[in-house]
Amino acid sequence: MNYYLIINIIGVAVFLGIAFLFSKDHKHVNWRSVIVVLVLNLVIAFLLTRFSWGRDAVKGAAEGFNWIVQVAYTGIAFALPNWVHVKQMNFVTSALLPILMIVPLFDILTYFGILPFIIKWIGIALSKITGQPKFESFYAVEMMFLGNTEALAVSSLQLKHLSADRLLTIAMMSMSCITAAIVGSYTQMIPGQYVLTAIPLNILNAIIVTSLLNPVHVTPEEDTIATMNEQPSEQVAEETVADKPEKPKKEPFFSFLGDSILGAGKLVLIIAANVIAFVALANLISKLLGLINPWLSLQHLLGIVMFPFAWLMGMDVNHAFQFAQYMGTKLVTNEFVVMGASAPHINNLHFFPAHYQAQLCVFLTSFANFSTVGMVIGCLKGLVSREKNDVISRNVGYLILSGILVSLLSAGIVGLFVW
Repeated sequence: MNYYLIINIIGVAVFLGIAFLFSKDHKHVNWRSVIVVLVLNLVIAFLLTRFSWGRDAVKGAAEGFNWIVQVAYTGIAFALPNWVHVKQMNFVTSALLPILMIVPLFDILTYFGILPFIIKWIGIALSKITGQPKFESFYAVEMMFLGNTEALAVSSLQLKHLSADRLLTIAMMSMSCITAAIVGSYTQMIPGQYVLTAIPLNILNAIIVTSLLNPVHVTPEEDTIATMNEQPSEQVAEETVADKPEKPKKEPFFSFLGDSILGAGKLVLIIAANVIAFVALANLISKLLGLINPWLSLQHLLGIVMFPFAWLMGMDVNHAFQFAQYMGTKLVTNEFVVMGASAPHINNLHFFPAHYQAQLCVFLTSFANFSTVGMVIGCLKGLVSREKNDVISRNVGYLILSGILVSLLSAGIVGLFVW
């Protein structure tokens, strides 16, 4: 057997072991659920990477997202032709401006009930298969399409009913999502088939990791999905009445669409501002470290810290150290920074061997970074009581650990089948 494959298998076991080591309740881990989800994970990764029809399916989906992006470029070209009709589009044009069309597109699907219908039934099926509580399964699927803060916002009624322990699970799961509307931007920078392979794996690995880190027993009476007609507890009822004195009427379509487009514009500005600031700050830190020793840089330090985990992915030392630097940079900044840095050579198998390429793309496909912690806590602060939010704030380390382990597991599992 390939030496590096053996290391990769050991790595997946180590990542699971770390989750169990830091578990809040070792005795009540639902091992049946963990094993079922892990097997499902392996099967999906195997089918999507080793069979031609599996590869063709994800490549076809990636091409579908790219087609949507190409349509978005027609709108950009109408307003800014000199930004599109060039030899090489800049990052804002190629990756961010298409969001102005794609976000409203997903919002339209939500407005007419199409996306909620898909989320509901996939969530129910996932709950049946995995043995996880209904809402946790529902939320895992919901965040795949909507992103963390959006999924939290639309689940606000349910969140008011959850215990602090279950809310912590939801917060940890939120570290591993992406927004479907941004998938098109990802596929413009890195191979789309691995981006789309990562999405279902992240959902399943979020379930595995949170089941190990934060086992929570949910009774049949608690295992429900809240509805607007449900009679909540007295405290929740007061909050609900204060926030929503009567059932809101559906907003007119074009008013809704206008708000969606403005929201997409804000999202573009937020991502652009974060990328510019984080790249500049990271470079400043590297310059300051270089004054101490020319060899020192933020990338080198992060590479040293993350190297053992990268090596457990089944790579040689040189590739593992480079991978570790990318991992650290992504966690400190965000995935767009690393995608932009690796994009020029990511499709060149001389620079990025297939095993390395697949694992890097999968690892990058999530919002797991330090800034996401603030987003999740800030969003929950406006949705649940202060006491429950304080429980989550005291467990920031678990949120970060959950996000890292999910990304490592997804990348490690894909790496088992791509060489």
